[in-house]
Amino acid sequence: MKQDLYEKLTEIIPEGRVKTDEPMKLHTTFRTGGAADYFVMPETKEELKAVISVLKDAREPYYIIGNGSNLLVSDTGYRGTVIQMYKSMSEITVCGREIRAQAGALLTRIAARALESGLAGFEFAAGIPGTLGGACVMNAGAYGGEMKDVVSEVLVLTPEGEFLRLPSDELEFGYRSSVIARRGYIVLEASIVLSEGNKEEIGEHMEELRQKRISKQPLEYPSAGSTFKRPEGYFAGKLIEDAGLRGFQVGGAQVSEKHCGFVINRENASSAEIMELIRQVSARVEEKFGVLLEPEVKRLGEF
Repeated sequence: MKQDLYEKLTEIIPEGRVKTDEPMKLHTTFRTGGAADYFVMPETKEELKAVISVLKDAREPYYIIGNGSNLLVSDTGYRGTVIQMYKSMSEITVCGREIRAQAGALLTRIAARALESGLAGFEFAAGIPGTLGGACVMNAGAYGGEMKDVVSEVLVLTPEGEFLRLPSDELEFGYRSSVIARRGYIVLEASIVLSEGNKEEIGEHMEELRQKRISKQPLEYPSAGSTFKRPEGYFAGKLIEDAGLRGFQVGGAQVSEKHCGFVINRENASSAEIMELIRQVSARVEEKFGVLLEPEVKRLGEF
């Protein structure tokens, strides 16, 4: 059965872009996680559609990832197929004030193209380590900016296998949410509309935000960025710090001493250690303040 599925996948995509038993620690920013049964890297929306059709026919579970920047994969891996939309689907084009990019394009690369083209409004995303697809799904944001402020249109693949263009007013962007996630759509590409600006000023703003990140975030360690969603009326990092958990550690996983909102892989942590740390932090904060911290990080596999 396994060989049969491999053969069907390699009929669609060349063997070099279909891997078996691929360690997921190579594809997540936490740098943890066991092997996925299959790991597929499509280059076009037609390849992606065909791959998903084959997987559905085979009743094979699948999961879409980009840069793996908001993902914790079980140490036992994933019994299914991981479809990576990253470097093989990362084309960026600029036309006037519009930037159109494929879902696998890194936000950092899009920000660099915006700067190069003298386009302002995307500076907030310059330091976010994820891809455009994931950013649209969860309405990623930082330093007062969000994707909802700049996205004009998204092309998605529906669960029924159709390509659908959604204008911004149909995306229902909310805090770390969108209609894309709720309806099981897969982002293929998006259009971003920015304003004309001064290159020097845009560059200065990006550098200012970069320095803020360096000074306040533990960028020197593997992590998934902010680990918890912001609870209404509070800041997760402040609650964790006030609960006395700065530097709290489970195995190689640690609450960052630099920013308590980050759980880091300090020293060869396992996914189980990271998950246990998240559980204990959440329990301690709820016990002390009556506030439930909800993880922002997605989990894949058995925990």
